[in-house]
Amino acid sequence: MTRRTFLHSTGVATAAAAAQTTSSAANGRIQLGCIGTGARGQELMQAVQANPNVEIVAVCDAYTGRVERAIERTKGRAKAIKDYRQILADKSIDGVVIATPDHWHKTMILEALNAGKDVYCEKPMTYTAKEGADIIAAARKTGRVLQIGSQGMSSALQQKAKEIIKSGALGQITMVRAAYNRNTASGAWIYPIPPDASDKTVDWNAFQGPVANKHPFSLERFFRWRCYNDYSGGIATDLFVHLCTTIHFLMDAKMPSHAMAMGQLYRWKESREVPDTLNAMLQYPEQFAVNLSSTFNNQSGFQGSFDFLGTKGSLSLGGDKLTFSPERSQEDNQWVVDSWSSALEGKYYADPKVQAAEVPSTWKQRAVPGGTVWQSEGQDSTVAHMGHFLESMRTRKPYWEDASAGHHAAACAHMVNLSVREHRMVEWDFAKDDIKA
Repeated sequence: MTRRTFLHSTGVATAAAAAQTTSSAANGRIQLGCIGTGARGQELMQAVQANPNVEIVAVCDAYTGRVERAIERTKGRAKAIKDYRQILADKSIDGVVIATPDHWHKTMILEALNAGKDVYCEKPMTYTAKEGADIIAAARKTGRVLQIGSQGMSSALQQKAKEIIKSGALGQITMVRAAYNRNTASGAWIYPIPPDASDKTVDWNAFQGPVANKHPFSLERFFRWRCYNDYSGGIATDLFVHLCTTIHFLMDAKMPSHAMAMGQLYRWKESREVPDTLNAMLQYPEQFAVNLSSTFNNQSGFQGSFDFLGTKGSLSLGGDKLTFSPERSQEDNQWVVDSWSSALEGKYYADPKVQAAEVPSTWKQRAVPGGTVWQSEGQDSTVAHMGHFLESMRTRKPYWEDASAGHHAAACAHMVNLSVREHRMVEWDFAKDDIKA
């Protein structure tokens, strides 16, 4: 009763084709600089290198060990740059990949755009909701490409999910449930600290930057920065942003009108300020509600899971699998009608309309169609997502996750965090495109 179809991610192939047919970068070859080469930054470097006609020529990080490994990944061709502004000043560099802590994003994005660079910035785009308007304005003014790195919608499964939802197969969707759970110290961002890390190998001033509150030198703050409010919004800005980006993409939604959330720190209390468990409810003007949840104390829903619940069917998305299940709801009032007189019960079930609408338990069993499962295979969605960015650099046509999409996904997280901090419902001001004061 179930059939399985295998999907192949098309983003890389599309980007590769674009590389052969278009060229806005000098000599048809794109040169990139990478600002922030930590764990995610180096994954992005590998995604860049999986695409043709692109070269990473400069790398910058506040820890020397990361710079060394980044140069190694380029086979020694990239230059180590002490100050990221040198990368922005280099006219031979076409664009930058920014994978720094959240509190640096706005500053670096604006400076890069104003320097004439195209920008790929890892999510979340912003550290606060109010930063979004300035970034959107700068992207429009400069005409540069800005793509935010929440790679899910570049996957073949999410593209297929969007197709199914738009077809109307789910009917009216009124509820979306999404979760992103983990159950390890590393999953809770308590990462191992390199043995050579010290004030000689870590540029503490460069890490703190112009926005964050100043603190004494701390290796925990540097290497586990997502655990601290000065540099991150915790679960909401790291994981809920992924969930909201996908929901906005699949549902053609912009922003929730209201958000209410609760969060607590139950277990992972080492070097930490932010909750390890978070639950949120979002209400959208497009007439659907969202439940978001995340805990670092159980890995059910690991790497993100979604349930889109409609009047005609349900769509479940998680890992490398997408499942459509048709609704089989049937009216069955037998337990109520059993309390009527026998004569009235007989008349009720003699009605052809009742016979068509209800399935009393006394009727014969019947076979009904089952669901459909799709499974992805091929390259990681980060490679496809980076491919879309590189294609945009060549064609000058932005991909879906532009500054506006990045702003709204991150703003959902900021609404959630504000609700947690102030123990209240938070509203969105659609006229100002910001959290309502």
